[in-house]
Amino acid sequence: MPNETLLLWASLMVYVAGGCTAIIATVFKRRPERTVLALMLLGLLLQTLAIGLRWERLGHGPFNTMFEILSSNIWSLTLFFSIVYWRIRAIRPIAVFVLPVLFMMMGWMMMMPDHDSILPTTYQTVWLYVHIGFGKVFMGALLVSFGLAMVVLLREGAFIKENFARLPDNRSLDELSYRFILLALIFDSLMLVAGAIWAQEAWGRYWAWDPLETWAFASWLLLAFTLHCRVTFRPQPLYSAMLAILVFAISFMTFFGIPFINQVPHKGAV
Repeated sequence: MPNETLLLWASLMVYVAGGCTAIIATVFKRRPERTVLALMLLGLLLQTLAIGLRWERLGHGPFNTMFEILSSNIWSLTLFFSIVYWRIRAIRPIAVFVLPVLFMMMGWMMMMPDHDSILPTTYQTVWLYVHIGFGKVFMGALLVSFGLAMVVLLREGAFIKENFARLPDNRSLDELSYRFILLALIFDSLMLVAGAIWAQEAWGRYWAWDPLETWAFASWLLLAFTLHCRVTFRPQPLYSAMLAILVFAISFMTFFGIPFINQVPHKGAV
């Protein structure tokens, strides 16, 4: 088995250990937070080495095949959440909702063929990296908002309320979720602009309403609508949480579902 595959499997096992520790700790009301953070960072280190080896061998980054897209996004989402987990201690229990999403992506990735790929010449522009970088911040912010929304939803419904008793009240979590959605909208907008510039350089057009662009625009509209509702109608935290979860679900489907069902999601890509 190649070293990069061994490192990838090792990183996944460490991520799973960290996630299971967070879930068990929440159920039994324990706080092994340093252990969870250390495991996430160790997993990131191992996966960084695995991605680096593949990058060096193939001569391009992990953003071509579905296997590479999932791998790089598991890495970036874990990195984003690790920073939030480190800096905002009060919301660390949301790991019990965030990490299972990453588990699902890991399982999905391991079912994908990890064959070598060739980066199309049309992809070789610096705007591709800018476009992808903005997208990863966008999805990272939405993932944290999703975790906050799940806590609000379950506490409003009186489910497992005691397990999240030490978290801030629902109004405070709703406010923080709103800020992460706002951050997501900013980086989603930047991602679309950078993507249009990339498309112009690569294929000679800014926008073509292909499946991925159409769904990306729909996700942007839903984000803007959610923030508009939040500011205009000031809904109760329960309804804000429902909207945040819907935004995450639609954006997740756009980010990962469209490339999965369409081999050439961008018109012009070869």
